[in-house]
Amino acid sequence: MDAYDSEADSTHAQPEPRNPPRPKRPFPAFQLAILFLIKLTEPINSTVIYPFVNQFVRDTGITGGDETKTGYYAGIIESIFFFAECLSVYHWGRLSDRIGRRPVLLCGPLGLALAMTSFGLSRHFWMLVVSRCAQGIFNGNVGVAKSMMVEITDPADVPRVFGYLPAMWSTGITLGPVIGGTLARPANRWPDTLGKPTFLDDYPYFLPCAVAGGIAFVSFLYAYFFLHESLPSAIRRPAFDQQSDLNGRRRLTKSESHGNTPLLDDQAPVINYGTRENASCSSSSCACESDSEDAIQPNDSTPPPFRSLLTRSLLLALANHGFYCFLDQCQQVLLPLMLSTSVAHGGLGFDSFTIGMIMATWGVGNAVFQVIAFPRVVGWLGPRRTYVICFAFFLATFTGYPLMSITARLRGHVDARVWFILITQLTLHCFACMSYGCVQLFILDAAPGNAALGAVNGLSQMMSTVVRTVAPTLASSLFSLSLQKQLAGGYMVYAVLVGVVLAGWSLALLLPPALQGQLKRP
Repeated sequence: MDAYDSEADSTHAQPEPRNPPRPKRPFPAFQLAILFLIKLTEPINSTVIYPFVNQFVRDTGITGGDETKTGYYAGIIESIFFFAECLSVYHWGRLSDRIGRRPVLLCGPLGLALAMTSFGLSRHFWMLVVSRCAQGIFNGNVGVAKSMMVEITDPADVPRVFGYLPAMWSTGITLGPVIGGTLARPANRWPDTLGKPTFLDDYPYFLPCAVAGGIAFVSFLYAYFFLHESLPSAIRRPAFDQQSDLNGRRRLTKSESHGNTPLLDDQAPVINYGTRENASCSSSSCACESDSEDAIQPNDSTPPPFRSLLTRSLLLALANHGFYCFLDQCQQVLLPLMLSTSVAHGGLGFDSFTIGMIMATWGVGNAVFQVIAFPRVVGWLGPRRTYVICFAFFLATFTGYPLMSITARLRGHVDARVWFILITQLTLHCFACMSYGCVQLFILDAAPGNAALGAVNGLSQMMSTVVRTVAPTLASSLFSLSLQKQLAGGYMVYAVLVGVVLAGWSLALLLPPALQGQLKRP
């Protein structure tokens, strides 16, 4: 008996684990595919107008026949998209924290499809501005998709999922110009087939806008029929409303049994957020009702105030995000600008077809590279080390331009050596693009909880749109100024950007050594 008792006591003395390991969530492939489709609409609809926007502006008559004014008005059309998106992204994210992710995501692609159709049907410059502004506003909710990705994905799979984001962007900026350049003015391009309908002749830019809008509308349909809500408070709300209604009916029936039924019952069920407000009831009934309501409505379902979001970790991640977006946008502007400039003026003198093929090939290659390499590299090195190493590859991006220019000038033309430098530069830039997914992980990790993911992503998207609005003008203007004034031999623009890379790299060293918050939840 003594041995049995001692064995039993030792058995009962062993502490049981308080928090058993949580089973890994299944990978939500279909839900993520819908979100990626919504994300794909952003770069497609923002870049589809680039091949024809200059001629479209001239056709409206706003320039009065003076082609030198085209750049001014076309610049307004191109910049108003990101400016409107900047003004709306935070509000879309904040709204999604309150009403749910799904309704906000449904508004975006539907409104974007209508705005793109309006742009293709425009005949006056002010209509172009209004339509383009609406595109930016409805495109401002794409940051909500990132919040949803985090909520439906197991933390272990988040790096894998975010490896697809640069791939979506690369695919979109490749498809957008292809759609716009191929389908613009179809009556002139295919007179035997599409030249007969007068509609396409009267609205020569409707077809590419309709195709881009159609992609957005397809994403809306998929989201409407198949996308599920992910915000915990929005999921629990119907169950909470039903439970509150049942509690109200139960109390009403109890009152009626005593003959105290009011003529007008204007008292809605009270939501209990973990407080004990009904002190008049018995302790047992209070505990019962409190536990029931707490199980339905958690304490952290209310979005936190704006000031509580501005923590050091989030501000540091947003600052790094701003540096990345600035340098990436400068690269997108300088690549076609430098490739199209003559060899005598520091470029390579390629024609439009060659430039288009180079950019399209790089876009497809980068998309495949990000999907395959990003989750493996982050799993091996970790987000911070990956970001610090990959961000340094921007040095190769911007030092490659003067190296190509000097080589082409010495040879007098573009030869195999120049092509080797160009291919090496673009390949190394694929590594620099891996920084995007890493900094997104740090931004989402800095969110204080699920109830703040929409607002945090809104701030991230706002930072991106502000920088992408300013960077093209600064990069192209500094490029022209460097050539006109022969600053640093015409290469001052690259020296300035190398300095920006070094400043951004020093800021990257301040990131925390590992993810510590939202993406490390048990």
